[in-house]
Amino acid sequence: MDDDALHSIGDLARLTGLTVKTIRFWSDAGVVPPTARTPAGYRLYGQEALARLGLVRTLRDLGVGLVDIRRVLEREITVTEVAAAHAEALEVQIRTLRLRRAVLRAVAGRGATPEETELMHKLANLSDQERRRLIHDFIDHAFQGVDVDDAFMTTMRGSVPVLPDDPAPEQVAAWVELAELVQDDEFRAGMRRAAEDQVRAAEEVGRPGPDETRELAEIMRARTDAAREAGIDPASEAAGPIVDELVRRSAELSGREDGPEFREWLLGRLEIGNDSRYERYWRLVAVVNGWPVTPGMGPAVEWLSAGLRARGAGAATEG
Repeated sequence: MDDDALHSIGDLARLTGLTVKTIRFWSDAGVVPPTARTPAGYRLYGQEALARLGLVRTLRDLGVGLVDIRRVLEREITVTEVAAAHAEALEVQIRTLRLRRAVLRAVAGRGATPEETELMHKLANLSDQERRRLIHDFIDHAFQGVDVDDAFMTTMRGSVPVLPDDPAPEQVAAWVELAELVQDDEFRAGMRRAAEDQVRAAEEVGRPGPDETRELAEIMRARTDAAREAGIDPASEAAGPIVDELVRRSAELSGREDGPEFREWLLGRLEIGNDSRYERYWRLVAVVNGWPVTPGMGPAVEWLSAGLRARGAGAATEG
């Protein structure tokens, strides 16, 4: 091919496979200027235009805008610089698209109403900082001024839900439900009452260590799970030894003696702390963060509470 040959737009279209309209548009934008013109004013292009068209097409296929392409061709910025900038921009777009896909799948999966769909979209598109602020606002409102255990507060503040860049629909749905839950005034008030009750209990009997508390919780869950599987009604005679064992262990942990007064006290603690939404909070955090979901204490507390009531605990306050 003659390096000095000049080509019309039609020639360039045949040589490159691009449309005449595209080449004319790029020429008007200044990224592929004509080398010369015919006496009639038609544009003519040299070999440099062919080389430019190849680069322009590549960069346009990669999503680079004409303004940046022109700066590259005029040596104002390098291809490396523009590639890095556009790669970062694409990352943001990809994260956005992934989130939108997850929201749409969550909407489809739960059969959401238009109002629920709008809410899910709004909550899911909060920034990480906005999500953290929402959770910390809930924690401050629920526990500020209450002398709760430092380890508990560390756990609460360290367990902020973080949506991944490519969330599953169930993670989006869990985050939306969690965001609604922490803004519920009744839930916040219930959490505060439970925390205040725990502080009062600690003043009465001291704060047991976390390891001992965890061990008792595991024993309580295991004993009551086995009782339910065996079909043992908490009010039945067969439940008596299980209730007595769990009460005895609770008394030992609290540094108190088993008896009617302690059983009244224990039942009160169990009932105040047994809010299914509290366990739901931690389950939702685990789903959003992709953590293993641990079994809750709700069924165990309900079984033991029923056993205590059947044996007279709470009778004085109820009557």
